[in-house]
Amino acid sequence: MRITLHKSLLCMAAVVMVFPLASLAQQTKADFDARIGMESHIANVTGHAKNAQYDYRRYCVGCHGDRGDGMGENFPWVDPKPRDFQLGIFKCRSTPTGTLPTDQDLSDTIGRGLDRSNMPPWNIFTEQQKADLVAWVKHFSPRFATEKPGTPIQIPSEPEVTADRIKAGREVFSRVQCWKCHGVTGEANGPSASTLQDDLGRPIAAFNFTEGSRPKCGSSDQDLYRIFMTGLDGTPMPSFADNIKPDEAWDLVFYLRTLMSEPSKEKAIAKQLGLKPVDTNAPAQPSGQQ
Repeated sequence: MRITLHKSLLCMAAVVMVFPLASLAQQTKADFDARIGMESHIANVTGHAKNAQYDYRRYCVGCHGDRGDGMGENFPWVDPKPRDFQLGIFKCRSTPTGTLPTDQDLSDTIGRGLDRSNMPPWNIFTEQQKADLVAWVKHFSPRFATEKPGTPIQIPSEPEVTADRIKAGREVFSRVQCWKCHGVTGEANGPSASTLQDDLGRPIAAFNFTEGSRPKCGSSDQDLYRIFMTGLDGTPMPSFADNIKPDEAWDLVFYLRTLMSEPSKEKAIAKQLGLKPVDTNAPAQPSGQQ
């Protein structure tokens, strides 16, 4: 049995994305036991699911549950809700939307944690422990037994920040309608913000660029670029890979830096320009024009 969930799109006209979801009714102890030999491969470290049972029980089960379904005893008190590993759908990936993450992606998430959530950075783990936990997470979902991870997207070299690029990024922000969820000043107060739901129909908040917290999937310029081009599966944040060019994605990165609270070259340039927020009532402009 396969369940499809319609995924609302963030920052652009609505497009339907369909993801295969494993039926929880099909997941039995025998299914999990059949995948206990799951491995992960991260650099020169091989992880083994069976070796992560103790660490998972000690550190993870309270939120993610014995069955990896996100229904641990902490579930009622945690917001956002813990990830359901059985679905095989993950926000933070280097791979195209709808595809499985790489083992490195999952390891990075464990080590980095997810800011503005109850998922901390697990920097107490050795590389071997993280690799074993990645294999354990994979063993919960049948997707990892039948599908390969997607091919990581290529991130081109970061160009020099210029005033023209920042202004072009503001145009991209307006054109693909990021403001509808994130607001014209990046404060997560756009007209659609209060209506957002995750793929399981639960309320979810847009990212507030101004409050000082880091994006969930990393805070470097490359991380921001990757988020645009892969999307955050399981959330309303889509991939823009088919809607904006690589240069435009870099422009958008630079413009978003002007909205953040941290000092940056981009903020300094925007201040010199007297750059104003996007005007949502202005007529749409062709791509490439300010």
